[in-house]
Amino acid sequence: MDDYLDADASIRKLAFASGLSPSWTDHTGQDRTVSGDDLRRILESCGVACSNVSQIADSRRQLMQEVGGRGLPPMIVATAGEPLLIPGDNLEPSHARIVFEEGDAQDIWLHEHADGYLRADPVHRIGYHRLQVANTQTTLAIAPPRCFTSADVSGGAPVWGLTAQLYGLRTQGDGGIGTFAGVEALCAAAGLRGADALALSPTHALFSADANHYSPYSPSTRLFRNPLHADCASIVGPARVAAAIVASGVAQQMASLEALPLVDWQQAAAVRMRLLRALFDDFMATDVAHHTPLAAVFEGFCASGGETLAAHARFEALHAHYFMRDYALWDWRSWDPEHRDSRAPGVASFACEHEIEVRFHSFLQWLADASQAHAQETARRAGMRIGLICDLAVGMNAGGSHGWMQPNDLLVGLNIGAPPDQLAPRGQNWGLTTFAPRALRRNGYAPFLATLRAQFRHSGGVRIDHVMGLARLWLVPEGEDASHGAYMAYPFNDMLKLVCLESHRHRAIVIGEDLGTVPHGFRERLEQAGVYGMRVMQFERAADGFHKPEWYAPSAAAMSSTHDIPSVAGWWGGADLKLRKELNQFGPGQTIEGEEYNRAQDRDAMWRAFEDAGVVERGPTPPASAGASATDAAMQFLARSASQLALAPVEDLMAIVEQTNLPGTTREHPNWRRRYTPDARRMLDTSDDRIASFQLARPR
Repeated sequence: MDDYLDADASIRKLAFASGLSPSWTDHTGQDRTVSGDDLRRILESCGVACSNVSQIADSRRQLMQEVGGRGLPPMIVATAGEPLLIPGDNLEPSHARIVFEEGDAQDIWLHEHADGYLRADPVHRIGYHRLQVANTQTTLAIAPPRCFTSADVSGGAPVWGLTAQLYGLRTQGDGGIGTFAGVEALCAAAGLRGADALALSPTHALFSADANHYSPYSPSTRLFRNPLHADCASIVGPARVAAAIVASGVAQQMASLEALPLVDWQQAAAVRMRLLRALFDDFMATDVAHHTPLAAVFEGFCASGGETLAAHARFEALHAHYFMRDYALWDWRSWDPEHRDSRAPGVASFACEHEIEVRFHSFLQWLADASQAHAQETARRAGMRIGLICDLAVGMNAGGSHGWMQPNDLLVGLNIGAPPDQLAPRGQNWGLTTFAPRALRRNGYAPFLATLRAQFRHSGGVRIDHVMGLARLWLVPEGEDASHGAYMAYPFNDMLKLVCLESHRHRAIVIGEDLGTVPHGFRERLEQAGVYGMRVMQFERAADGFHKPEWYAPSAAAMSSTHDIPSVAGWWGGADLKLRKELNQFGPGQTIEGEEYNRAQDRDAMWRAFEDAGVVERGPTPPASAGASATDAAMQFLARSASQLALAPVEDLMAIVEQTNLPGTTREHPNWRRRYTPDARRMLDTSDDRIASFQLARPR
């Protein structure tokens, strides 16, 4: 028994040394303890050996050496104008040299400091430089104090924009799935009406061989894009796309799919891939074979993508090879041994034998990347000072491209989620994995930087989903429910500074989705760094009612709703309550009658807030059926918020009732499938009065 207690105490000390918290505080404020068995499983999945007391001691010594350092780490991250601290317990005070990005250099002196650090005077030049100390060197990342913000493009004046689901945008010839052609059309319409931004659902690469896997928040990798959203006509011209439609024989199917109210991912993806294949065949025969200027652009894209692009293309070809043979071979960890390692000779042999297929997937990435670039250019030409805001999902599927290419980057064997709370008594397991904190430090944050740059590329901003993941994530062993999880700490200060640096270099804003359980002081730190938090109207309330618009934080992005909650019209009419009842989503003690009574009280409270803000005249609260009137008021209320940035979902501008995504469901609800009824060029036409009143109410 004593040995067991010693081992349990040792595993908790090891967990703490690894950044894994052996305890946590739940939503009621009660302290909770993680079991030793759960800690052990998570640690082992993180590559920390802990089967016995001897292994625990060895692992703890190794972790302490990693944290303490035996020399310069691969990257040192600092803020411009602040004293520079150099870790390394074997370094002595000495002269050092900084070689700046631009090529010039500066000598500095390293002074004694505490806790294994040396100190130097502040560095003021922002960028990625080289620090040389004696015979060693490292990357020195100097970040600005804050991100680039919308105030930097507007001179401090409030700005506004829209949010939309890319797959739901309609354009003629889209074949049933929204493309960047729809983005361009919506940007042109929104820019004409004074909007400065369009925030989109994630465009990450999914799995080309499996259209059943279509959630944009469960990507194969966040380094590349979903080719199903490519606007091919903007790259190769409408005539060649029309010819490919004829050659592939998909015209009738495309027309049928375009008429549907929901995306039929399986059928539409299959048709789109036939069209893309015909375009590729024509491109290879017409452009590549004759070395045209367009072929040179494609070759340049492949060259700049390097080994990472080539590996992703190989993965897509291999994934199709296995999945089409046996659906059970969806995950690369179930493939033949010679194909599980992206650098194995067997993979090279496969790529050689299937060269055209691998080339096809590089071609798809080129189309997708160029399409987004063209859409961002269109947005800026339309007068949008920010343009596209891309969504960065919190993680990726462990069975996807990134996990196959760089498994050591990730916490393969662990899922991320959320701890148990009132809404989810057993917690949430999102079925995704993400970067391993130790791997980030060991690799000089290269995987994180590559991911950030992929989102900033061709955009004016990035929304970071579950931005709390920069500080900590709830980790759950694969196959377990979320109650067996624990919090893992991440190098928050370094990662946030790198976000500021990349935002500055790309002149793009950053929004952090900070809804849910937020660590103490976290929002204040985001505000200092110029990262916009999110203030959603339905959540901005206290016991005595909804917050006034002037109480909204200037440093946050104000919104009327999000993709995970009901629209204003849906909330007002209680559509979400009826849906949750139908799907048996009520918790213990909840009834539809009780929830509808509570919603009626909430409607009264929200209408009083509208009255106090002066957006409606005083009088009785409109009935549940008056969703359009409530939406009118909500849009003016949102416009009057003190937030420097306001984002109006097109679902609310159009007073749509149906919910985009219902958390906790998969096939029970048409998540990620709803299409907007009007064509993207005209979808704002019916909202002109609402938009006009929004603009009039928006402070200048």
